[in-house]
Amino acid sequence: MGRLVNGLNGPFTGKAGSVIGSSRNGIPYIKGPYKSRTKNISEKEELSRRKFADAQAWLKPTVAFVRIGFKGYSVKSEGFIAAKSYLMKNALTVEDGEIVIDPALVKLSHGNLPMSPDASFRLTAPDKLTITWNPETPVNGDDKDQIMILAYNCKDYKLKPGDVSILITGQFRGTGEDILSIDVQKPGTVLHIYIAFVAADRSRQSDSLYLGELII
Repeated sequence: MGRLVNGLNGPFTGKAGSVIGSSRNGIPYIKGPYKSRTKNISEKEELSRRKFADAQAWLKPTVAFVRIGFKGYSVKSEGFIAAKSYLMKNALTVEDGEIVIDPALVKLSHGNLPMSPDASFRLTAPDKLTITWNPETPVNGDDKDQIMILAYNCKDYKLKPGDVSILITGQFRGTGEDILSIDVQKPGTVLHIYIAFVAADRSRQSDSLYLGELII
């Protein structure tokens, strides 16, 4: 049984006959019931499924970051779903039948808050990553914007979840420096470093900036 929303002429949720009503992000949708597949999966469909699965696996450890970073991305999608869509369109390729995700092309945040210039990083202790940036407030920014930092070892993401260290509510932009605590890594480990800024009132955020690789 379906349930009318906003009266007789409004959208409905639930099932009414062969029609199912639902909503996502406040937008109503209707669809038919699920039908069992009878045709074989084509090579193109199989590749599409592999792309989807790899994008999902790569991004899963970053979910706490991208939920904020892709907040309000579009009317239809935000957060993890939007981040995955961006990755699949811009950072994923197929080389000799193998799916390759380029960390340098991945975005973990998207928005119109400005990035601070001259950002860099250095390992200041076996378990401490120091990020620095120009503390001057850019146009359309605020010195109370807060930095977000992520360090990601994604080498074996297809076999197991990647190792990730995340700082969501970091120092204010005006401080020019923050420290991310990371797990002590084995020699030869490669960490990919990303930063972004989020407004103090969480109304908007910046594009993420890929700072490069840290080889332990």
